[in-house]
Amino acid sequence: MTEVKSGPAFNKVEGSRLMAVMRRNRVLAEDYAARHNVPKVYSTAAELLNDDEINAVYVATPPCNHAAYAIDSIKAGKPVYIEKPMALNYDECEKINEASAKYNVPVFVAYYRRALPGFLKVKELIENGTIGKIMYFQLQLFKPATDDEKSGRLPWRVIPSLSGGGYFFDLASHQLDYLDFLFGPVKKLKSIVKNTSGFYEAEDLVTAEIEFSGNIIGTGTWYFNAPNGHRRDIIEFIGDKGSIRFSTFGFENITVITSDGKKEFVNERPEHVQYYLIDKIVKALEGKGDSPSSGLTAARTSKVMDDIVREYYKRR
Repeated sequence: MTEVKSGPAFNKVEGSRLMAVMRRNRVLAEDYAARHNVPKVYSTAAELLNDDEINAVYVATPPCNHAAYAIDSIKAGKPVYIEKPMALNYDECEKINEASAKYNVPVFVAYYRRALPGFLKVKELIENGTIGKIMYFQLQLFKPATDDEKSGRLPWRVIPSLSGGGYFFDLASHQLDYLDFLFGPVKKLKSIVKNTSGFYEAEDLVTAEIEFSGNIIGTGTWYFNAPNGHRRDIIEFIGDKGSIRFSTFGFENITVITSDGKKEFVNERPEHVQYYLIDKIVKALEGKGDSPSSGLTAARTSKVMDDIVREYYKRR
Protein backbone atom coordinates (compact mmCIF):
# COMPACT_ATOMS: atom_id res chain seq x y z
CA MET A 1 0.00 0.00 0.00
CA THR A 2 2.53 2.62 1.09
CA GLU A 3 5.21 1.47 -1.35
CA VAL A 4 3.27 2.41 -4.49
CA LYS A 5 -0.41 3.23 -4.01
CA SER A 6 -0.09 6.06 -1.49
CA GLY A 7 3.37 6.76 -0.06
CA PRO A 8 5.07 8.35 -3.09
CA ALA A 9 1.97 10.43 -3.84
CA PHE A 10 2.41 12.43 -0.64
CA ASN A 11 5.59 13.90 -2.12
CA LYS A 12 4.09 14.47 -5.57
CA VAL A 13 0.97 16.38 -4.56
CA GLU A 14 1.50 20.13 -4.48
CA GLY A 15 1.58 21.45 -0.92
CA SER A 16 2.40 18.05 0.59
CA ARG A 17 5.61 16.54 1.96
CA LEU A 18 6.09 13.14 3.56
CA MET A 19 8.11 14.14 6.63
CA ALA A 20 8.19 11.03 8.82
CA VAL A 21 7.46 7.32 8.89
CA MET A 22 6.59 5.28 11.99
CA ARG A 23 6.85 1.52 12.22
CA ARG A 24 7.27 -0.62 15.33
CA ASN A 25 10.30 -2.28 13.73
CA ARG A 26 12.67 0.67 13.48
CA VAL A 27 15.03 -1.13 11.10
CA LEU A 28 12.22 -1.59 8.60
CA ALA A 29 11.11 2.00 9.13
CA GLU A 30 14.63 3.22 8.39
CA ASP A 31 14.73 1.08 5.25
CA TYR A 32 11.46 2.60 4.02
CA ALA A 33 12.64 6.11 4.84
CA ALA A 34 15.90 5.62 2.94
CA ARG A 35 14.13 4.31 -0.16
CA HIS A 36 11.48 7.03 -0.17
CA ASN A 37 13.58 9.98 0.95
CA VAL A 38 11.71 10.47 4.24
CA PRO A 39 13.73 12.63 6.66
CA LYS A 40 12.42 11.33 10.01
CA VAL A 41 11.91 7.87 11.45
CA TYR A 42 10.01 6.81 14.58
CA SER A 43 9.25 3.46 16.20
CA THR A 44 6.30 4.63 18.33
CA ALA A 45 3.20 6.57 17.41
CA ALA A 46 3.64 8.85 20.43
CA GLU A 47 6.99 10.11 19.12
CA LEU A 48 5.49 10.96 15.76
CA LEU A 49 2.45 12.68 17.26
CA ASN A 50 4.67 14.77 19.53
CA ASP A 51 6.62 16.12 16.54
CA ASP A 52 5.42 19.68 16.01
CA GLU A 53 6.59 19.60 12.40
CA ILE A 54 4.05 16.86 11.60
CA ASN A 55 0.66 18.48 10.96
CA ALA A 56 -1.31 15.53 9.48
CA VAL A 57 -1.14 11.75 9.88
CA TYR A 58 -1.79 8.82 7.54
CA VAL A 59 -2.79 5.56 9.28
CA ALA A 60 -1.90 2.58 7.06
CA THR A 61 -2.11 -0.30 9.53
CA PRO A 62 -4.58 -3.20 9.57
CA PRO A 63 -8.04 -1.98 10.65
CA CYS A 64 -7.66 -3.29 14.22
CA ASN A 65 -5.40 -0.32 14.97
CA HIS A 66 -7.21 2.38 12.99
CA ALA A 67 -9.46 3.70 15.76
CA ALA A 68 -6.74 3.99 18.41
CA TYR A 69 -4.21 5.70 16.14
CA ALA A 70 -6.84 7.94 14.55
CA ILE A 71 -8.23 9.12 17.88
CA ASP A 72 -4.72 9.75 19.24
CA SER A 73 -3.97 11.82 16.13
CA ILE A 74 -7.20 13.79 16.55
CA LYS A 75 -6.45 14.48 20.21
CA ALA A 76 -3.03 15.74 19.14
CA GLY A 77 -4.77 18.19 16.81
CA LYS A 78 -3.53 16.50 13.64
CA PRO A 79 -5.96 15.75 10.77
CA VAL A 80 -5.94 12.05 9.99
CA TYR A 81 -6.18 10.10 6.72
CA ILE A 82 -7.15 6.48 7.42
CA GLU A 83 -6.81 3.42 5.20
CA LYS A 84 -10.02 1.62 4.33
CA PRO A 85 -12.09 0.16 5.79
CA MET A 86 -12.20 3.01 8.29
CA ALA A 87 -12.08 0.71 11.35
CA LEU A 88 -12.94 -2.80 12.52
CA ASN A 89 -16.63 -1.97 12.66
CA TYR A 90 -19.19 0.82 12.59
CA ASP A 91 -19.02 1.40 16.36
CA GLU A 92 -15.31 2.22 16.10
CA CYS A 93 -16.03 4.53 13.15
CA GLU A 94 -18.54 6.38 15.32
CA LYS A 95 -15.95 6.83 18.07
CA ILE A 96 -13.51 8.32 15.56
CA ASN A 97 -16.16 10.69 14.24
CA GLU A 98 -17.20 11.70 17.76
CA ALA A 99 -13.59 12.59 18.53
CA SER A 100 -13.36 14.49 15.24
CA ALA A 101 -16.41 16.58 16.18
CA LYS A 102 -15.27 17.13 19.76
CA TYR A 103 -11.77 18.35 18.85
CA ASN A 104 -12.77 19.92 15.51
CA VAL A 105 -10.15 17.91 13.62
CA PRO A 106 -11.04 16.53 10.18
CA VAL A 107 -10.99 12.84 9.22
CA PHE A 108 -10.48 11.45 5.72
CA VAL A 109 -10.59 7.83 4.54
CA ALA A 110 -8.79 6.21 1.60
CA TYR A 111 -11.79 5.42 -0.58
CA TYR A 112 -9.83 6.82 -3.49
CA ARG A 113 -12.20 5.70 -6.23
CA ARG A 114 -14.25 8.75 -5.33
CA ALA A 115 -11.50 10.80 -6.99
CA LEU A 116 -10.17 8.55 -9.78
CA PRO A 117 -10.85 9.90 -13.30
CA GLY A 118 -12.37 6.69 -14.65
CA PHE A 119 -14.81 6.36 -11.77
CA LEU A 120 -15.70 10.04 -12.05
CA LYS A 121 -16.41 9.39 -15.73
CA VAL A 122 -18.93 6.70 -14.80
CA LYS A 123 -20.55 9.14 -12.37
CA GLU A 124 -20.75 11.75 -15.12
CA LEU A 125 -22.32 9.28 -17.56
CA ILE A 126 -24.97 8.36 -15.00
CA GLU A 127 -25.71 11.95 -14.00
CA ASN A 128 -26.00 13.23 -17.57
CA GLY A 129 -28.55 10.55 -18.39
CA THR A 130 -26.48 8.63 -20.92
CA ILE A 131 -28.23 5.38 -19.98
CA GLY A 132 -31.40 7.00 -18.65
CA LYS A 133 -32.84 6.24 -15.25
CA ILE A 134 -30.90 3.56 -13.36
CA MET A 135 -33.16 0.55 -12.95
CA TYR A 136 -30.77 -2.14 -11.71
CA PHE A 137 -27.11 -2.79 -10.92
CA GLN A 138 -25.02 -5.88 -10.33
CA LEU A 139 -21.62 -6.44 -8.73
CA GLN A 140 -19.56 -9.61 -9.05
CA LEU A 141 -16.16 -10.11 -7.49
CA PHE A 142 -14.74 -13.65 -7.53
CA LYS A 143 -11.24 -14.86 -6.73
CA PRO A 144 -9.78 -18.27 -5.87
CA ALA A 145 -8.36 -19.10 -2.44
CA THR A 146 -4.58 -18.87 -2.30
CA ASP A 147 -2.20 -21.73 -1.52
CA ASP A 148 -1.32 -20.01 1.76
CA GLU A 149 -4.97 -19.91 2.80
CA LYS A 150 -5.42 -23.56 1.90
CA SER A 151 -2.40 -24.53 4.02
CA GLY A 152 -3.34 -22.41 7.02
CA ARG A 153 -0.83 -19.60 6.52
CA LEU A 154 -3.47 -16.91 6.81
CA PRO A 155 -3.00 -13.27 5.80
CA TRP A 156 -4.35 -10.68 8.23
CA ARG A 157 -7.06 -9.77 5.73
CA VAL A 158 -9.01 -12.96 6.55
CA ILE A 159 -8.59 -12.75 10.35
CA PRO A 160 -11.66 -10.88 11.67
CA SER A 161 -9.94 -9.66 14.84
CA LEU A 162 -7.42 -7.83 12.64
CA SER A 163 -9.48 -6.88 9.58
CA GLY A 164 -13.11 -6.83 10.73
CA GLY A 165 -14.03 -9.78 8.53
CA GLY A 166 -12.57 -11.37 5.41
CA TYR A 167 -11.85 -10.21 1.87
CA PHE A 168 -15.40 -8.86 1.77
CA PHE A 169 -14.32 -6.13 4.18
CA ASP A 170 -11.07 -5.50 2.35
CA LEU A 171 -12.34 -5.47 -1.24
CA ALA A 172 -16.12 -5.05 -1.29
CA SER A 173 -15.71 -1.95 0.86
CA HIS A 174 -14.40 -0.11 -2.22
CA GLN A 175 -17.46 -1.10 -4.25
CA LEU A 176 -20.02 -0.35 -1.55
CA ASP A 177 -18.43 3.02 -0.86
CA TYR A 178 -18.51 3.86 -4.57
CA LEU A 179 -22.23 3.05 -4.67
CA ASP A 180 -22.68 5.43 -1.72
CA PHE A 181 -20.78 8.06 -3.71
CA LEU A 182 -23.14 7.59 -6.65
CA PHE A 183 -26.49 7.08 -4.96
CA GLY A 184 -26.19 8.12 -1.31
CA PRO A 185 -26.92 6.01 1.77
CA VAL A 186 -28.34 2.50 1.45
CA LYS A 187 -32.08 2.44 2.11
CA LYS A 188 -32.65 -1.31 2.52
CA LEU A 189 -30.71 -4.56 2.22
CA LYS A 190 -30.91 -8.32 2.66
CA SER A 191 -28.01 -10.76 2.63
CA ILE A 192 -26.81 -14.35 2.81
CA VAL A 193 -23.30 -14.93 4.14
CA LYS A 194 -21.42 -18.24 4.26
CA ASN A 195 -18.01 -19.81 4.61
CA THR A 196 -17.73 -22.48 1.92
CA SER A 197 -14.04 -23.39 2.19
CA GLY A 198 -13.31 -23.93 5.87
CA PHE A 199 -9.87 -22.40 5.32
CA TYR A 200 -10.53 -19.64 7.85
CA GLU A 201 -13.25 -18.25 10.11
CA ALA A 202 -14.24 -15.25 8.00
CA GLU A 203 -16.93 -15.23 5.34
CA ASP A 204 -15.90 -16.23 1.81
CA LEU A 205 -19.28 -16.10 0.03
CA VAL A 206 -21.57 -13.09 0.36
CA THR A 207 -24.67 -12.16 -1.57
CA ALA A 208 -26.68 -9.00 -0.94
CA GLU A 209 -29.75 -7.29 -2.32
CA ILE A 210 -29.39 -3.53 -1.96
CA GLU A 211 -31.83 -0.68 -2.44
CA PHE A 212 -31.08 3.03 -2.70
CA SER A 213 -33.46 5.97 -2.81
CA GLY A 214 -35.15 6.47 -6.18
CA ASN A 215 -35.97 2.76 -6.52
CA ILE A 216 -32.39 1.92 -7.50
CA ILE A 217 -32.05 -1.79 -6.76
CA GLY A 218 -29.21 -4.20 -7.29
CA THR A 219 -27.35 -7.30 -6.20
CA GLY A 220 -23.80 -8.03 -5.16
CA THR A 221 -22.01 -11.39 -5.08
CA TRP A 222 -18.55 -11.77 -3.57
CA TYR A 223 -16.93 -15.22 -3.73
CA PHE A 224 -13.40 -15.78 -2.47
CA ASN A 225 -13.20 -19.56 -2.98
CA ALA A 226 -13.92 -19.55 -6.71
CA PRO A 227 -12.44 -22.24 -8.99
CA ASN A 228 -9.17 -21.41 -10.69
CA GLY A 229 -9.79 -19.56 -13.92
CA HIS A 230 -13.04 -18.06 -12.71
CA ARG A 231 -12.00 -14.64 -11.50
CA ARG A 232 -14.61 -11.92 -11.99
CA ASP A 233 -14.54 -8.19 -11.40
CA ILE A 234 -17.72 -6.62 -12.76
CA ILE A 235 -19.90 -3.65 -12.01
CA GLU A 236 -22.83 -3.07 -14.35
CA PHE A 237 -25.54 -0.43 -14.26
CA ILE A 238 -28.69 -1.00 -16.30
CA GLY A 239 -30.77 2.04 -17.17
CA ASP A 240 -33.94 2.41 -19.21
CA LYS A 241 -31.81 3.62 -22.15
CA GLY A 242 -28.74 1.42 -21.93
CA SER A 243 -25.97 0.04 -19.72
CA ILE A 244 -22.53 0.84 -18.32
CA ARG A 245 -20.08 -1.95 -17.50
CA PHE A 246 -16.64 -1.61 -15.90
CA SER A 247 -14.35 -3.15 -13.27
CA THR A 248 -13.40 -2.10 -9.76
CA PHE A 249 -9.83 -3.33 -9.64
CA GLY A 250 -8.83 -4.25 -13.20
CA PHE A 251 -9.06 -0.78 -14.80
CA GLU A 252 -10.54 -2.26 -17.98
CA ASN A 253 -12.20 0.15 -20.39
CA ILE A 254 -15.65 1.46 -19.45
CA THR A 255 -18.22 0.03 -21.87
CA VAL A 256 -21.42 1.94 -22.61
CA ILE A 257 -24.20 0.40 -24.72
CA THR A 258 -27.19 2.47 -25.84
CA SER A 259 -29.44 2.69 -28.87
CA ASP A 260 -26.63 4.67 -30.52
CA GLY A 261 -24.35 1.65 -30.29
CA LYS A 262 -21.36 0.69 -28.17
CA LYS A 263 -18.74 3.14 -26.88
CA GLU A 264 -15.65 2.56 -24.77
CA PHE A 265 -13.87 5.00 -22.48
CA VAL A 266 -10.33 4.47 -21.21
CA ASN A 267 -10.09 3.84 -17.48
CA GLU A 268 -6.41 4.51 -16.99
CA ARG A 269 -4.62 3.16 -13.91
CA PRO A 270 -2.60 6.00 -12.32
CA GLU A 271 0.97 5.34 -11.20
CA HIS A 272 -0.17 5.98 -7.62
CA VAL A 273 -3.90 5.28 -7.32
CA GLN A 274 -4.37 7.44 -4.23
CA TYR A 275 -2.82 10.53 -5.82
CA TYR A 276 -6.08 12.21 -6.85
CA LEU A 277 -7.75 11.76 -3.46
CA ILE A 278 -4.64 12.87 -1.58
CA ASP A 279 -4.56 15.97 -3.79
CA LYS A 280 -8.17 16.76 -2.83
CA ILE A 281 -7.44 16.20 0.86
CA VAL A 282 -4.44 18.54 0.78
CA LYS A 283 -6.54 21.18 -0.94
CA ALA A 284 -9.28 20.70 1.68
CA LEU A 285 -6.75 21.21 4.47
CA GLU A 286 -5.56 24.36 2.71
CA GLY A 287 -9.13 25.63 2.51
CA LYS A 288 -9.21 25.31 -1.28
CA GLY A 289 -11.90 22.65 -1.69
CA ASP A 290 -13.54 19.57 -0.21
CA SER A 291 -12.65 15.91 0.00
CA PRO A 292 -15.25 13.49 -1.41
CA SER A 293 -14.28 10.90 1.23
CA SER A 294 -14.70 11.73 4.91
CA GLY A 295 -15.15 9.97 8.19
CA LEU A 296 -18.90 10.38 7.84
CA THR A 297 -19.15 8.83 4.36
CA ALA A 298 -16.74 6.01 5.25
CA ALA A 299 -18.66 5.18 8.42
CA ARG A 300 -21.78 4.64 6.31
CA THR A 301 -19.88 2.06 4.28
CA SER A 302 -18.76 0.27 7.44
CA LYS A 303 -22.34 0.21 8.69
CA VAL A 304 -23.52 -1.41 5.46
CA MET A 305 -20.82 -4.09 5.72
CA ASP A 306 -21.67 -4.72 9.38
CA ASP A 307 -25.35 -5.05 8.50
CA ILE A 308 -24.60 -7.50 5.67
CA VAL A 309 -22.52 -9.88 7.83
CA ARG A 310 -24.32 -9.37 11.16
CA GLU A 311 -26.24 -12.66 11.22
CA TYR A 312 -23.18 -14.65 10.12
CA TYR A 313 -21.07 -13.47 13.04
CA LYS A 314 -23.97 -13.84 15.49
CA ARG A 315 -24.03 -17.56 14.72
CA ARG A 316 -20.31 -18.09 15.21
